[in-house]
Amino acid sequence: MAKEYKLSPQRLKELQDELVYLKTVREREVADLIKEARSFGDLSENSEYDEAKNEQGKLYASIARLEDILANYVLIEEDDADGDYIRLGSIVTVLDKEFDEEVTYKIVGSQEADPMNGTISEDSPFGRAVLGKNAGDDIIVDAPAGPVEYKILYYR
Repeated sequence: MAKEYKLSPQRLKELQDELVYLKTVREREVADLIKEARSFGDLSENSEYDEAKNEQGKLYASIARLEDILANYVLIEEDDADGDYIRLGSIVTVLDKEFDEEVTYKIVGSQEADPMNGTISEDSPFGRAVLGKNAGDDIIVDAPAGPVEYKILYYR
């Protein structure tokens, strides 16, 4: 069974736009590079041709990856009325008990995760620990450096 990719409506639109760009504009650019490189003569010793073909391979790999995601996605609906617990799309503020500091993260699908910008994948140890929890709950995240304790302060 194919892996399901959980996407917000915004991320879905970004991926669709990227796929259109790759299949139209970028594919023509790479085809032009190959055409130009062929005009340089002997292909067996033509580094420009090799480079253009490598670029074509990367392009087709990117297109295949995007097509796989878009064929197997599940749309995340960020509906505030959908229960009293943390779920995909929730913005969670927790207290790191060891350092006594508050941290806020948005729980997203794996394709949207960017921990440096405050979005955490639901597949990450932190994401798995907070899903289904409520404000006031204590959680322990099994981090690579060892267990980390948090208290969930609030979420929306």
